[in-house]
Amino acid sequence: MSLLTSPNSNSDYPMHERLTVKEKFAYGLGDTASNIVFQTVMMFLTFFYTDIFGLSAAAVGTMFLLVRILDAVTDPLMGAIADRTQTRWGKFRPYLAALAIPYALISILTFTTPDFSESGKLVYAYITYALLMIMYTAINIPYCALGAVITSNPKERLSVQSYRFVLASAGGLMVSALTLHLVDLLGGGDKARGYQLAVATMSVLGIAMFFICFAYTRERVTPVNDKPQPLATSVKGLFSNEQWLLLSGMTLLIVIGVMTRAAVALYYIKYVLEAEHLSTVFVTLGMLGMLIGSGLAPAITNRVCKIKVYSFCSFSIAVLCIFFYIFGHTSIALAFGLHLVIGLLQQLTTPILWAMLSDTIDYGEWKTGVRTTGLSFSATMFALKLGMAIAGALTGWLLFSYGYVGGQEQSDRAVEGIMVLFTVVPAITATMGAIIIRYYKLNDQTTEFVQKQLVEGKPFVGLNTA
Repeated sequence: MSLLTSPNSNSDYPMHERLTVKEKFAYGLGDTASNIVFQTVMMFLTFFYTDIFGLSAAAVGTMFLLVRILDAVTDPLMGAIADRTQTRWGKFRPYLAALAIPYALISILTFTTPDFSESGKLVYAYITYALLMIMYTAINIPYCALGAVITSNPKERLSVQSYRFVLASAGGLMVSALTLHLVDLLGGGDKARGYQLAVATMSVLGIAMFFICFAYTRERVTPVNDKPQPLATSVKGLFSNEQWLLLSGMTLLIVIGVMTRAAVALYYIKYVLEAEHLSTVFVTLGMLGMLIGSGLAPAITNRVCKIKVYSFCSFSIAVLCIFFYIFGHTSIALAFGLHLVIGLLQQLTTPILWAMLSDTIDYGEWKTGVRTTGLSFSATMFALKLGMAIAGALTGWLLFSYGYVGGQEQSDRAVEGIMVLFTVVPAITATMGAIIIRYYKLNDQTTEFVQKQLVEGKPFVGLNTA
């Protein structure tokens, strides 16, 4: 059973407690810091590996998939470690301060191009990319779990996640707007050197943001029985939580679509629209749409059920992607407009999804008697990174199968492959996500019922009572 120990509570029930704007903003800066690397990987790493680093698309796709095998071990391990951490600063916050600098250093090494042979470069890419994903796991799982213990108020949870993803989108906007300019400015014509210095510059900013997040947030939601549970008990409790299983499966699907689309955005603007000079404008416009979408989430869900909002946005993304496939090559203005709207809809759903994941932890604790905050988010992060890996592999393999060769003029078939990856794949995953969300039951009223049952120590009676 969870209790809230915040002095800001204005009710007998913790779901009525409010957070300050300063704390929400500080929490959001943590994802700005994380997104400086995450969005750089999404937008530029595939292109960097194929067109700057000199690896084949097939080799890159295989690497993205194989490295994900590590996550099957590192993700649940990090979640279990975080759940069992006991410090004066809480379970999750200390990792933000401790790992900020190592995370930045590994990010720089990943975008460094050593003067090795082709096989040596591939080995270097495997090692640095694997270390980057391990470090991302180690700092991001505690960060995500922190969002579930700042507050148990469903509206405040959504507000916190909205701040998070507005600021995450701002980080992505910074990456999209500045990266290529920094590459040219700092590289002086040497793109390999430019990418390294651009990532180094942004990583320094990320370190400062992680420290701000650590300093100005607090952990409030804690189990009454904080005695560490055996890992097997925690895992059993997690997989008995059907609402968490549903959202994690949906996360996997959605990430495949979003990541595939992001990975080929530069290919689309260069080879389909033949407007490489507008690359920065194109990716920045998508990030601007995402920033707007994050900000709209609380206002819309205050008036409309968040489950209905998520379903509507997902179906809309699917329809727009198919429209993009048919007409997106005919007009630069149309392509840019569609890219903006799709980015807005994608990111409008993201705070909703992460707020719902926090709600599933309360539900799982009520149902099983075991609170698995760190383990839940680590397993969700594994699903997210598995989706990233599948998207990376799918991108590399399909580009290769359609005859793409980096740095050369592309055949009509290769251009068609880029269009399929940029539009059809995300349309399919968005449709599947819209269908799955219809089976999710934890709306605001049900979540409040679950939390009252926890506070009052009442046994699990099923969701039909909510």
